[in-house]
Amino acid sequence: MQQRGILHNKIYLYLTEFFAGMSVMAVELGASRLLAPYFSSSQIVWTIIIGMIMIAMAFGNIYGGRAADKNPDPDRLYGRLIVAAVWIALIPVVGKYIIMGISAILIFTVSSHFLIVAAFAACLALFVFPLFLLGTVTPSLVKYTVDSLEDNGATVGMLNAANTVGSIIGTFVPTFISIPAVGTSVTFLIFAGILLLLSVIYFCCKKRWVKKAPAGVALFLVCCVLGHDGSFAFWQDGLTYEGESIYNYLQVSEDEEEVVLSTNVLFGVQSVYQKERKLTGMYYDYAMAAPYMTGAGDGLLDVLVLGMGTGTYATQCMRYFDDLRIEGVEIDEKITGLAEKYFELSENVSVTAYDGRAYLNAVKKKYDVIMVDAYQDITIPFQMSSVEFFTLVREHLNDGGVMVVNMNMRGGGEGDINQYLSDTIASVFSEVYTVDVKNSTNRELFASDNPGMIEEFDQKIGLGAGADVREDGQSGGDRELLSMMRDVRHSLSRYKAGPHCMTDDRAPVELLGMREIDVLIRQEVDYYKTIYRRDGLSGLLDVLL
Repeated sequence: MQQRGILHNKIYLYLTEFFAGMSVMAVELGASRLLAPYFSSSQIVWTIIIGMIMIAMAFGNIYGGRAADKNPDPDRLYGRLIVAAVWIALIPVVGKYIIMGISAILIFTVSSHFLIVAAFAACLALFVFPLFLLGTVTPSLVKYTVDSLEDNGATVGMLNAANTVGSIIGTFVPTFISIPAVGTSVTFLIFAGILLLLSVIYFCCKKRWVKKAPAGVALFLVCCVLGHDGSFAFWQDGLTYEGESIYNYLQVSEDEEEVVLSTNVLFGVQSVYQKERKLTGMYYDYAMAAPYMTGAGDGLLDVLVLGMGTGTYATQCMRYFDDLRIEGVEIDEKITGLAEKYFELSENVSVTAYDGRAYLNAVKKKYDVIMVDAYQDITIPFQMSSVEFFTLVREHLNDGGVMVVNMNMRGGGEGDINQYLSDTIASVFSEVYTVDVKNSTNRELFASDNPGMIEEFDQKIGLGAGADVREDGQSGGDRELLSMMRDVRHSLSRYKAGPHCMTDDRAPVELLGMREIDVLIRQEVDYYKTIYRRDGLSGLLDVLL
């Protein structure tokens, strides 16, 4: 087939393949960021995204090949690119509303596997069609570029190379440049604009201005005006900060009493900072029992926090203890910046931007207390939940040192996520104790190889025989804190190890976490269903609004 005009030397066809491959990967990465605030960024969600996109591309390949054989007109391909570009541009405009609408419907109709079903439905509604259209590009271009059987291998190879190189660039640019710099919404618009520009140039060079082109340009401009807002929690007003980093969607809200960080908008908050020095009864107060449990002497205690976040635990410890030297590890540098700006993280607390486990592999220093606070709802790093990881933590503890783990999805059924984590930890440490945080789903776990851990605790909080506790406001002697520590002690229970053990090779944390999310959602939905049955729609709306 002989091409004319802009397609004569086939360079433009290769450019089309290049930018189509780039856009596919950019949309895939954008999809993960769009869904993460609502459904988490777990491996489950990634699997759904990748699977759905591959299915869409496969059907696009089939349709594109048949359509090109039936009518080998490039106008049709570039017309489809206009439609795909407009659809992608519409995603930041309507995507979050569609996701919330789907979630609202499914949350009352799906009793299990909510995350899987909701993420699947959201992907189907938002991303399958444009990726199907982009899937038609390669077979269509093969039809337009292959002139004879003598050079078909080289031509197809060049097309695949162009697509692959474009996909590589489309992987790195959103992750490291566009999303951190301008956000997910604008990233969608950028790549939609690239696809639209490809088509417009094609039709202009052919001096054919089809109806799709001006309509596509007009709709794209409307999307640019309406779709640049990066707010995922569109129903919330007065947020102190909302933005994105390489790793997370980030939201900071505050009132007169507290500042709150959330990395998603459906499953609670990740950090709560109290502006005044006081105990809150939250998990980080319970975790302050760890310094009391150590078998260290009277000198400074070295504390390491893996999953520093905004430094809530470190800040609370520094308010109530004056004999702690605290370090933190936080993989997301932007969260550390928010901690310093909005959460008053002390300059005396050093924070390293690194993965928690990688950090332990890189340093030899030992600590008296290691706090593991890296679990965010269903997003539990498998590499920080295995026997190998907890063994590494134990190796970085001084004699008599204590590890405290914040487990934020307290279940209760056989084989739940906390039982797996606790059994795994109990296979590494000889002394393991747990305590449930009142009025929350959190559970704190304390582990050590010191058989006198609880005796140390009792002695220091004034419950042990011959205890000598200061109540003068100095280190470990705050009256309010001691009272709370005694409450923690009364609720503390020794953990009996079970058979559920996770390793680097097998740690099904996403599936276990999803199971707990289903339980939490079911409990919440049952509450609203009860209100609806009792008070009708008006009563339900009164509660929700």
